[in-house]
Amino acid sequence: MSVKIRLQRHGKKGKPFYWVVAADARSKRDGKYLEKIGTYNPNTNPATIELNLDSAVQWLHNGAQPTDTARAILSYKGALLKHHLDGGVRKGALTQEQADAKLATWMDEKTGKVDAKKDNLSKAQADAKAKAFKAEQEVNAKRIAAAAQAEADLIAAEEAANAPEVEEAPEVEAAAEEVTEAPAEVATEEAPAAEATTEQAAPAAEENNEEAQA
Repeated sequence: MSVKIRLQRHGKKGKPFYWVVAADARSKRDGKYLEKIGTYNPNTNPATIELNLDSAVQWLHNGAQPTDTARAILSYKGALLKHHLDGGVRKGALTQEQADAKLATWMDEKTGKVDAKKDNLSKAQADAKAKAFKAEQEVNAKRIAAAAQAEADLIAAEEAANAPEVEEAPEVEAAAEEVTEAPAEVATEEAPAAEATTEQAAPAAEENNEEAQA
């Protein structure tokens, strides 16, 4: 019987979730399977993969052929490497201890890379969240300032509309002063004329007195 290691779709529409299964190559894609050996969730970043390493390697030993996507998953989790190392042990190219050590070293390096990627993603998300929060604060501050200015303008307009009209008293007083000063100037101008009349009358009186004495 030909066996394939492939993905079987589950989950909701738009958010697929897959099982990694070993199934008869003749069965339908989402039909019966021989064994579920893992899960694959592409909705997270990075994708979440769970795999029963020993079962996957055993199926590879039995001749199961993985599909392209399943092969990438098996490689990502180290199943292909373990299958290769086990082949080297069977051929006597290396001992089981050496194979286990190589696999452990690879696993540690892989875990470090995955953790570093997660940390970078978390930092990027935190930075993006901080920038968005700062931008939102600036927008809110501008909105509050604009509202305060609009309220101040409204209050000023209401105060100006309700303020009493101011009487033009200074102009009236100035007009009164002009009227008052006008007769004084006239009187001042008439004074020299009166003095001239008095001076003319004095010589005439003296002439009359002289004629009377003669």
